[in-house]
Amino acid sequence: MRALATRRNINHFDEMAMLSPQQLERARRLRRIDTECERRLWAKLRDRRLNGFKFVRQLPVGPFVADFACREVMLIVEVDGATHSTAEEHSYDARRTVYLEANGWRVLRVRNDDVLRNIDDVLEGIVTAVVR
Repeated sequence: MRALATRRNINHFDEMAMLSPQQLERARRLRRIDTECERRLWAKLRDRRLNGFKFVRQLPVGPFVADFACREVMLIVEVDGATHSTAEEHSYDARRTVYLEANGWRVLRVRNDDVLRNIDDVLEGIVTAVVR
């Protein structure tokens, strides 16, 4: 397996070894209970279907779990639904984004409605973020 092109110079196996069993189980549980929007987007991202870039889903990153991530370019894609509408949730998302960016990740947020109604536009936005 090739080393990942990350700013942290940590390969996938080292990254997984640093996670607690609770973090791994939480990510696995989230993979089993994904939303309709996450399923639709995953169908377009999996198996290098988007311009050959490898995405993973429900990736533990520190204390958080990212919806989708492309390790190669350090991009996280978060699918935000109705549960991201209150001031408290916006504050949580902002703290989370600060943490992720401080650890070398770029964060792209997409709305559930956009995934359901305009998935091609969402994918175009992801491609733009990937090649940046």
